[in-house]
Amino acid sequence: MKKYSAKFWVIFWTISVVFLVGLYFLLQIKSGGVENVINYLPIGQENKTVATLAEYFYNHDDIERTFLILFQNNMEIRPGGGFIGSFGILKIKNGSVTMLQTHDTGNFDGRVPTTVPAPYPMWETLRIKSMQMRDSNYSPDFLTNATAAENFYYMGQGQEKFDGIIGITTNVLTSLLKMTGPVQIEGYPGTYGDENAVLALEYQVEKAYDEQNIPRGDRKSIMNDIAQEIIKKVFALSNAQKLDLYKILTEDLGRKDIQLFFKDQTLEDTVKKANWGGLVDENWQKDYLMTVDANLGAWKTDYSVKRSMDYTIDLSGETPKAILKITYNHTATQKDYMTKDYLTYLRVYVPDGSWLTTSSDFDNAKFGSELGKKYFGSIVKVPLGQSRTVEINYTLPKEISHNYNLKIQKQAGINDEPVTIHFIGSDGNKTDYNDILNSDFVLNN
Repeated sequence: MKKYSAKFWVIFWTISVVFLVGLYFLLQIKSGGVENVINYLPIGQENKTVATLAEYFYNHDDIERTFLILFQNNMEIRPGGGFIGSFGILKIKNGSVTMLQTHDTGNFDGRVPTTVPAPYPMWETLRIKSMQMRDSNYSPDFLTNATAAENFYYMGQGQEKFDGIIGITTNVLTSLLKMTGPVQIEGYPGTYGDENAVLALEYQVEKAYDEQNIPRGDRKSIMNDIAQEIIKKVFALSNAQKLDLYKILTEDLGRKDIQLFFKDQTLEDTVKKANWGGLVDENWQKDYLMTVDANLGAWKTDYSVKRSMDYTIDLSGETPKAILKITYNHTATQKDYMTKDYLTYLRVYVPDGSWLTTSSDFDNAKFGSELGKKYFGSIVKVPLGQSRTVEINYTLPKEISHNYNLKIQKQAGINDEPVTIHFIGSDGNKTDYNDILNSDFVLNN
């Protein structure tokens, strides 16, 4: 696993700085505070949440607040958003950042005792016997993952007491560069923009540094330079652009590219109302669907894998029936330093009481219950340049038919997934719905 622990460290460092700068403008515009943003926008739950966050972060009460930041690389997808290659410790006091440190989980995890057994199928595919911080986001529920990450931090002899935990994916870097435009770093060829930054930085940290005769120990020095350039551009934004930045960051929150957990219960309740907590809805009692992938040693292949979902719900019979098809399209055609055949552990979360009847390309299915849901799980393989469609047929509890509603929750780190829903009512009539899954979706029929 050593080859994974160092990858994207530079990207995660950059994201941390970009996120903090973005958060600054999200919460407080220099010309007068967050009220300047709120006054431009219709008051809704998002803006109320922003105002609450602003009061919390910029309260001049001489209290230093400490946060654990989980940097999740969604090019190597994990259930909570992506592989945790590094984590940060952020301290804020009286509205100012007093400390920001980042730590490579590959180094830190060496101090974590091997006492927590790894879940299926980590041992079977990766020979990982025990869980550590880098693998702690194995749940689709961010609160579960945040709690696990904090526990591993203390198991690794960490000493900080956290007021909250924040998870972000590499998509945040792309989002911010869309706003600032590309940046150019002195001493390095080319520019880093929203369309190429992730791949360019990956190549720089893995390959180009050697070609440029940069010592391996200094290969990540580009992180400070690119972060400073982005900061300059963000601070130079006009008021109108600051509002666009606000919109970009709230979109990232809605897409679960930024997930928040606070130990202050009032603040946590506010975040939950805005649906920014990355929580699995345990209270939903109607039809439910969430597909969750865990990359199993397939390097950064998720960058090249495109997904789509087709869901049929049939209420015309005595027992409600569901047919779920998930298509994986592996767009890469050859193996390289970041791409290979795709291997994932797919879990499909459905209402408790559902029953798997038949399936295709969903072999040796595993079953479990958690978070108020039942799940079916299977290892799925997709060779380079090929597509594979997993089909799962199952029955649903009879009570689902009454006043039918459907909730589909998206996995953090996977965006722009096309979804088609075929609804067959009790009268046999069929209605089709189409959506792009960039946030949790609810169908009220």
